[in-house]
Amino acid sequence: MSTTALPGLAERIEAAVLATAGVRNVYRAGSLVSNIVGEGAVAIGISRSDEALVAVRTDDDGVEVEASLGVEYSANALELLRDVRAAIDKVLADDGLGPVEIALTIAYVHPREASSD
Repeated sequence: MSTTALPGLAERIEAAVLATAGVRNVYRAGSLVSNIVGEGAVAIGISRSDEALVAVRTDDDGVEVEASLGVEYSANALELLRDVRAAIDKVLADDGLGPVEIALTIAYVHPREASSD
């Protein structure tokens, strides 16, 4: 798969994910090791710090999307993940694309005291 996606696609997907009720944050997708390598690349100037946090890869078969989420403590995880997937599907459909795979991870649940509920 190519890591080069359509211009602005990752940013539009990230915006749609953040607009989903119950999602508070989007964190850089990928493993701890890949994130450390990515931060190192930014530090030495071979990568941009303003790249989208959502990973989007494309090939002839479609699109693969990966996102790590921070969510409200009161959110129903299953419903929230369905809503996020629907938001991603809509962005892809608007661009005439179909997903091969959407991988979503709830990386952090905000405590009650920090939530807006």
